[in-house]
Amino acid sequence: MTGHEPRAVEIDTSRPHPARMYDWFLGGKDNYPVDERMARELLALQPRGRDMARVNRAFMHRATRWLADNGIRQFLDIGAGIPTEPNLHQIAQRVAPDARVVYCDNDPIVLAHAAALLRSTPEGATDYIQADAREPEAILEQAGRVLDFDRPIALSMLALLHFLDDEDGAAEIVDRLVSRLPPGSFLVLSQTTGDYDPEGAATASAMYKARGMTLRLRSRAELTAFFDGLELVEPGVSLSADWHPELGEAVDVPGDEPIPGYAGVARKP
Repeated sequence: MTGHEPRAVEIDTSRPHPARMYDWFLGGKDNYPVDERMARELLALQPRGRDMARVNRAFMHRATRWLADNGIRQFLDIGAGIPTEPNLHQIAQRVAPDARVVYCDNDPIVLAHAAALLRSTPEGATDYIQADAREPEAILEQAGRVLDFDRPIALSMLALLHFLDDEDGAAEIVDRLVSRLPPGSFLVLSQTTGDYDPEGAATASAMYKARGMTLRLRSRAELTAFFDGLELVEPGVSLSADWHPELGEAVDVPGDEPIPGYAGVARKP
């Protein structure tokens, strides 16, 4: 790992945080009672919450492997969350040991774990920056310490956009980040949707709002709009579980109902 060394961080344990809730859904231990309480409330509303997290994680594995197999050697993962093995850099560097990866998240607990868990191959590089997705300029400036913005980069914002409302400038943030990527770069997005349970989605959004957080669930068409001007990789914006399942990491989930999340990968021409 380059850049950051362990340092003292102040972690707010009085309010739930999406990164720590996601960690709890994945069976991790880097979360607090406030995160578990809200995660359990969400499970009461959507019993497939754990499956949603697992399916999204599996999509990240497949998309990263596809990108590395197709020549991408630089990755910027915004909203990275708490490291859980195998993480993005491990997937990428198994294919390409010289891959360079920068993670970004706004929860200081992620930084507290990053130095210990984000170990790079000798040929590559792995770094972590603490910044908010609403600060694209700060992210781009810091990422430039490790990534060469004259060469293609895969920008991942996985399970992140549903925490950015339209009023927060979600589309403008994505556009600003993509505008700095050179041709041949890729945008990778995943997003929870309320298409399959509008009533439950409205209740979940209200639950987040009551805790001072945003949950902006989007339709397939709304997520597709974030890829305007880019060349979508087949099969386009699909259910996360349906994006190139032949690449492996498929998650066996019970029931016949789809896991309510969309994902897509697109190339900047």
